[in-house]
Amino acid sequence: MAGYYDDLEIRDPEEREAALAEILPAAIARARTAPALARLLREVDPAGVTTRAALSSLPVIRKSELSEAQKKTPPFGGFTTRLAAEFDHIFQSPGPIYEPGRKAGDWWRLGRFLHAAGVGRGDIMQNCFAYHLTPAGMMFESGARAVDAAVLPAGTGQTEMQVRAAVDIGTTVYAGTPDFLNVILEKADQMGERLSLRRAVVGGGALFPSLRALYADRGIATLQCYATADLGNIAFETDAMDGMVVDEGVIVEIVRPGTGDPVPDGEVGEVVVTTLNPDYPLIRFATGDLSAVLPGISPCGRTNMRIKGWMGRADQTTKIKGMFVRPEQVAALVARHPEIARARVIADRDGEMDVMTVQLEAEGGAADDYAGSVSETLKLKGQIQIVPRGSLPNDGKVIEDRRSYD
Repeated sequence: MAGYYDDLEIRDPEEREAALAEILPAAIARARTAPALARLLREVDPAGVTTRAALSSLPVIRKSELSEAQKKTPPFGGFTTRLAAEFDHIFQSPGPIYEPGRKAGDWWRLGRFLHAAGVGRGDIMQNCFAYHLTPAGMMFESGARAVDAAVLPAGTGQTEMQVRAAVDIGTTVYAGTPDFLNVILEKADQMGERLSLRRAVVGGGALFPSLRALYADRGIATLQCYATADLGNIAFETDAMDGMVVDEGVIVEIVRPGTGDPVPDGEVGEVVVTTLNPDYPLIRFATGDLSAVLPGISPCGRTNMRIKGWMGRADQTTKIKGMFVRPEQVAALVARHPEIARARVIADRDGEMDVMTVQLEAEGGAADDYAGSVSETLKLKGQIQIVPRGSLPNDGKVIEDRRSYD
């Protein structure tokens, strides 16, 4: 459809949810052909997973589990439905974590984002994402191919050569991390060169409002996506500039950190993604990132769920008094007491000593009533504060470290 990548983007939301009745069972059945997922989902009947609610009952897969599985069964830990030699590329991200890639189709689904950013035929994209080992360069090249844009595979560094190529070739689009574009622009100024860039598609780091404004002042419209090496494109900005629209090739949930339990819309939690990629069908994969669902439909007309974008990290594991306290332990504490809505562990210092405060949003009860549960689940004793419902910040944190390390 004109203006949109395809008609999937403007489906009635009820139609999109109804489609899950066919999409989810097929995705679960396909996932069960991967050895590691076959073990994780061995008691799951794919035919019974037809809704988001049913999906939320399945176990969450964390990156630490993926990493451990890859050590035991390299390179992909049994999470792919193809053999390593059947993929076109094998990438290595820090960790190390190995990710597969294919040239067929827009395997990482970046084309939808590039189209929303106005990139297409007639554009030449200067791709400044790395092509060495990590997949970002190929992810954006694949997306450019999907929208018929030409690519200068520039990679990282060598700013003088980047400027020379941009001028000689007339690149119109920058792709890369948000801050590296500024490095290129400053180098161009030093060289007395004027670039033809009019759009920037960025990811892999924070796009601060001041940086977006700086690029806008130079006539460069900048949009960002939220993508990972494991999952491909998850969500992306549009010209509406109102949150990020979830990609049509994934199902996104926002869950309470340390659990797999979805939180109400608007509440900050961890991003959990189910990808519909048949080659690498990660089911309920926890990204470790925080975000929240935005209400309503994007003003751009795309009807899928919107999220606020990256809002921090969900892995808040903190060492207090020499003991690790993890989000899963805080979740276990809340699960023990139905009257507790939310909990927050605060690590601080009193002189040269670590202190722990546990804040509980609870209906009634005294602090002493929860002392035993706190000690048993967190393996530490600390001050307990009962606070009113809704009083804890909506920032996704269940563990807050207030100690200064300067």
